[in-house]
Amino acid sequence: MFSDHITFRRIASGTLLIVSPLLQAVAVTVDPGTWGDDREAVSFGDNPALAQLQSVLYHWSWLLMGIAVIGLVHLTRRTHTRSGHILGSITVIGYLSLSGLLTVDPVEWWLGQHHSPEEAARIFEEMMALPGPTYGFQLPWIFLGMIGLPLLLVVVWRTGFVGWWVPLLAAVGYLGSFAVSYGPATVPLWWAPVVAMGWIGVRILRMGDEAWAALYAPGRTTPASYAKTTA
Repeated sequence: MFSDHITFRRIASGTLLIVSPLLQAVAVTVDPGTWGDDREAVSFGDNPALAQLQSVLYHWSWLLMGIAVIGLVHLTRRTHTRSGHILGSITVIGYLSLSGLLTVDPVEWWLGQHHSPEEAARIFEEMMALPGPTYGFQLPWIFLGMIGLPLLLVVVWRTGFVGWWVPLLAAVGYLGSFAVSYGPATVPLWWAPVVAMGWIGVRILRMGDEAWAALYAPGRTTPASYAKTTA
């Protein structure tokens, strides 16, 4: 596997598309901030072990998703190539930026252990309001991943690789999370992309090396294994 670039890239892409959204869904499920006080300086202090676990899960979910997106872009080599490259680049930047935000979690936990919730919030907001953290790490980059990914999945759908319900379900999950406060309502929303992205991952794992390799040659006829029903 490791000596064959076609097999490795196909299996890695399919596996990461399954694992990455699953890690995010588990993270929101175990996050003390999902179920407890919406002030993380407080909720993280209630269960420091789970607070650290959710940070690690989010970090690896978003980091690995940035890599998995490259596999999605590969599916657009034959058609909609330009859109795939643009949206893929935006999505990768977004997810890598999201991963960087996880460094603030231990800061909030430490502030909550040494200050009142009000003082902890004041100090934290003052720190994060600096131009560097605001525009270098947060705005607008952190939104590019969860906005770019559903759009990229629309492009993948247009290639014929998956059915229309895949980008729709991902959009409901990722974009819907912007419409609700982070909490219990976020849990089902972030489990929805597990189904959508997992379906693509399974299809990639099952498509075979021949179909994956054929995408490197835009002029070739689409293999039968690639053109299976996307219902």
